[in-house]
Amino acid sequence: MIDEVKQEARERMEGAVKALQHDLAAVRTGRASPALLDHVLVEYYGTPTPVNQLAVITVPEPRLIAIRPFSPGDIGIIEKGILKSDLGLTPSNDGKIIRLTIPQLTEERRQELARQVNKRVEDARVAIRNIRRDAISDLRDFEKESLITEDDLRLGYDEIQELTDEYIKKVDEIGAKKIAEIMEV
Repeated sequence: MIDEVKQEARERMEGAVKALQHDLAAVRTGRASPALLDHVLVEYYGTPTPVNQLAVITVPEPRLIAIRPFSPGDIGIIEKGILKSDLGLTPSNDGKIIRLTIPQLTEERRQELARQVNKRVEDARVAIRNIRRDAISDLRDFEKESLITEDDLRLGYDEIQELTDEYIKKVDEIGAKKIAEIMEV
């Protein structure tokens, strides 16, 4: 019983960590990354479509993203999608390839991005603590139904707390790494 609750909590906490990593991949660090375009959607025949489904995205230089559409006619809609997005980048094209130059981040922008990262890390911590609360609630229900003893409840509580500490530490490390990346000049 306790192992099942612990396993479910572990899987959910792992999901929270993966969601944070995916979320932070889209935060601009002053370095080019195809992940910056993961959240950019373009209107393709009336349907919002991710850019990576319409084009090949490469990083030929540390501060340049090259986007080569599968169909040259899609250059205009991809450019519009990038301009509408919250990336703050201006695309330029030569008729075949769209180039996005990643400018140096100002100190003010770095601080703002660091605050965004801290907020997302805190959201992940809250999610992990909510998972802990749910797991402990399940253990208490098991004890009320006499499926586990009070000693098992204490043991389960300690194991869930260790698991929570482990995943909060992972989240903090991911956040610290991303902030270090952002603050790097």
